[in-house]
Amino acid sequence: MRDGQGGMGGSADGTEIAKFDRLAGRWWDPKGPMAPLHAMNPARMGWVIGHLARLHGRAPAAARPLAGLSVLDVGCGAGLASEALARAGADVTGLDAAGAALEAARAHAAGGGLAIDYREGLPEALAAEGRRFDAVLALEVIEHVADRAAFCAALRALAKPGAPVFLSTLNRTPRSFLMAKLGAEYLLRLLPVGTHDWRMFLRPAELGAALRAAGLRVTEIAGLSMDLPGGKWRVSRDVGVNYMVMAV
Repeated sequence: MRDGQGGMGGSADGTEIAKFDRLAGRWWDPKGPMAPLHAMNPARMGWVIGHLARLHGRAPAAARPLAGLSVLDVGCGAGLASEALARAGADVTGLDAAGAALEAARAHAAGGGLAIDYREGLPEALAAEGRRFDAVLALEVIEHVADRAAFCAALRALAKPGAPVFLSTLNRTPRSFLMAKLGAEYLLRLLPVGTHDWRMFLRPAELGAALRAAGLRVTEIAGLSMDLPGGKWRVSRDVGVNYMVMAV
């Protein structure tokens, strides 16, 4: 699953972009093909917003803990993470090259009265413009990109000095193959078949190495676990399937 990531050339994979663009019309259906992302979003965004708020000396439970902070959501898709950030008070830019997904994002944000700057393009191009942000997110994205080194370098370039970069992705383990690939796509049909390529999943050490090569250091890591029955997601210490990192 991914929130987006887009573009042709650079770090992007055109096949992946087209795959998720086709889902744009049902992105905001909580029972549609993005249902797992909807279920996961409160836990993962609570973790991200909490860490970002505390970095700036704010209470995560405040009404608008990210007020005044500029945040970039790379691979924003139709805006699940972007809208959560905007409701927390952040000045949000959502970036993706999947045009249909961005149209869905703009329409949904407008319907909710949220002012989010959605832009079509690549992180490398935005970095070349000299844009810098108080935080950069790339959630459920890096396992879909063609050039991870270029992608991580672009995330680093887009973050202000000392600003955090947040990523979430899938670990490449036998358990993730059974749960996130076979189980989610073929047995339970929670995701469209072909959503993931298990070979593209990253072990935490691999992600850490890619970030270090780009000049980023992982400072926090946490797992995302789904409780059964019920399907409720929570932050955990189990990084065997889904996990998140914060790097600076």
